[in-house]
Amino acid sequence: MKHATLIKMAALSAVAVAAMAMTAFADPYNVCYIVNGNLGDKSFFDSAESGLEQLENDGRISLNTIELGGTAQDQPKWLETLYEVSDSMEYDLIVCGTYQMPDYLKEVAEQYPDQKYLIFDDDTYAGEDANVVNIVYKQNDLGYIVGTFAACMTQDTNVERINEDKVIGFVGGYDSPVINDFMDGYISGAQAVDPDTKVDVRYTSDYVDTAKAKEYGISMVNDSKCDIIWGVAGNAGNGAAEAVLETDGGWFIGVDSDQELTLSEDLAAICLTSGLKNVGNSLVWFFDQWDAGEDLFGTKVSLGITEGGVGIVTDKNFDKYASDETKAAVQAAIDGVASGEIVVPSAFDEGGNEAAQALRDSVRP
Repeated sequence: MKHATLIKMAALSAVAVAAMAMTAFADPYNVCYIVNGNLGDKSFFDSAESGLEQLENDGRISLNTIELGGTAQDQPKWLETLYEVSDSMEYDLIVCGTYQMPDYLKEVAEQYPDQKYLIFDDDTYAGEDANVVNIVYKQNDLGYIVGTFAACMTQDTNVERINEDKVIGFVGGYDSPVINDFMDGYISGAQAVDPDTKVDVRYTSDYVDTAKAKEYGISMVNDSKCDIIWGVAGNAGNGAAEAVLETDGGWFIGVDSDQELTLSEDLAAICLTSGLKNVGNSLVWFFDQWDAGEDLFGTKVSLGITEGGVGIVTDKNFDKYASDETKAAVQAAIDGVASGEIVVPSAFDEGGNEAAQALRDSVRP
């Protein structure tokens, strides 16, 4: 009888677990993802979509993705569509992203205080609206990993186009805290590998001027003897890749997305790796927190290595050209940052931007 009772209890327990599982996904979040561009960019938009699709496949959300186009003629639709989907009150969460959307989102979010919004890779108005969560990424953590890799590679003269000089380059957009956060980590990671590593840092002062970045890149290769350049200037940074290719002077490192997948074939061939902002992972992380009862709306969330918010491409050219020692050093840096054993300085710390600028000046070739 006792055995039969245990079997009956186990069966009831299994039914209860199944019922709980059904309840957990019986009413998934209804999510609208507004793309102020088009999918297929192999960058932020696709990354966000992949994370949201994973959530949908897991039964956690119901997803409506709206692609609006990214041309100047398309831009009026961005605000109009934000108003339309907000006014419908159909969605538990409206998601959008990047630097072009914060003004539109702020206007709409303040008109619909009961609607929840998430914007990724932007903190322009972070904390100003209680119904908006801003997700940003720890560029300094990312920079540290990339800097570790670059400093190891610039010493490996067994790799073609790597010279004897321990000099690496950094082409940033603006001399600003967000770009200097990348740079701060980059220099710190490189210096941790070898304090004698020099870093040539220059800024395009925009995100579109590929000609200026190319000019800088040519000078870095010819005058400073850089053999690796990290482009952190949006599309402008690709001009540095063109410089590396034209001079046959070394290698390029991409940023934000896997640029070996987005650059032309000849430029992809000289792209060693890319530092990644993992937007899709960050959206899954956000829903994990939301499901756990954590209310993040009205705040800015900064995600790093630990949360899967940033990372580095480790296949293709990285796997082909990096030695086992370099791969081990990169993994040790990732593990150290993730565990907190390595604390990376940030340009967003108090006085951090000025400290980053001083660090930059101290490592000039």
